[in-house]
Amino acid sequence: MSATASDAAGRFRIRWSARLRLTLLYGALFLVSGATLLAVTYLLVVQSPASKGTKITTGNASRNPAVQEVSAQISYVADRQRQEAQRTLLTRSGIALGVMTGVSGGLGWLVAGRVLRPVRVMTERARRISAHNLHERLAMPGPADDELKNLGDTFDGLLARLDAAFDAQRRFVANASHELRTPLTLQRTVIEVALSKPDPDVKALRGVCERALSIGEDQERLIEALLTLASSQSGVFRTEPLDLADVVTDVLDTLMPTQPEDVALEVKLDPAATEGNSSLVERLVTNLVGNAQRYTNPGGWIRVTTNLQGGVPTVRVVNSGPVVPRDAIPSLYQPFQRLGHRSARHDGHGLGLSIVAAVASAHRARIVTEQGPEGGLDITVAFPRRKEGLFGVPVP
Repeated sequence: MSATASDAAGRFRIRWSARLRLTLLYGALFLVSGATLLAVTYLLVVQSPASKGTKITTGNASRNPAVQEVSAQISYVADRQRQEAQRTLLTRSGIALGVMTGVSGGLGWLVAGRVLRPVRVMTERARRISAHNLHERLAMPGPADDELKNLGDTFDGLLARLDAAFDAQRRFVANASHELRTPLTLQRTVIEVALSKPDPDVKALRGVCERALSIGEDQERLIEALLTLASSQSGVFRTEPLDLADVVTDVLDTLMPTQPEDVALEVKLDPAATEGNSSLVERLVTNLVGNAQRYTNPGGWIRVTTNLQGGVPTVRVVNSGPVVPRDAIPSLYQPFQRLGHRSARHDGHGLGLSIVAAVASAHRARIVTEQGPEGGLDITVAFPRRKEGLFGVPVP
């Protein structure tokens, strides 16, 4: 019995849709407005001089008791008629108000349906869009300043960004899989070639092992770069006060053994205080300098500077080298994109500048990349200023 009652209650449950709420709102507004108008009209009628009646005067005849009695009866009848007219006015006005409230509710239901029709269209189209057809759009018609069209255009912009993000993610996964598979295939080939020989000597086996270790180290560098890129894009890390000059000094001390002897290194480090994650900022500088070392021709130069430009802490790396087309510069910050110059010192994985872009984005830093004065690239990364407390003392 209880189950039947529960089913019946579920069938007759009111669905408080937006259309129903708008209809009730329209009806309530009309009812309140009509009731207010009715009350004001009734008060004006009651307070009018005609509704208060007139005093009957009979001159000297008013001293006659018979005349006074007739006058009183006339006044009584007039008052009763006036009260009856007021009650009739109030009753009929109330009935008219109730009827018009019902009519306004029906009209409100139709108007709410027409107003919400674009929302229903957007809902139906949005339900058909999934990860497999993100290229579809709502494409809502209407004037440019229409709120519902603006909502549809905003949703279309969101779909466009999601579509681009999905495509970038697919390309990244495909490229990462290819990059990880290549050294594994090479490692397997080296080992199979060594094992295919009937009597390999110790020197040959040693060379194979060294080659396999070198390939394994290359895999480790690739995996470390992928992890750094992922952690930078997540943006979840702790920040601390740091000086870009100190970070660049530590990076150059580490990279000096790999600095080509035929490439001049010019360093000018002025204090540039900012906030950030020291490990990620150090990786950013390492990739910038490493990229410059890789693509600087023999006899070229590299300049590394830190300073405050208009109070903004910046690090700048400029190198000579092959000319980079201006329209190709934005693509360098995409994962697995390489310049492809034959003059490169050694091949990288194409993740260096993409990690730079991810770290800069996580620190709300701005990257400006231009063609170098003698080929190569001129890259400037401007970090946010360090937050300061009272009296200009940096907040720890």
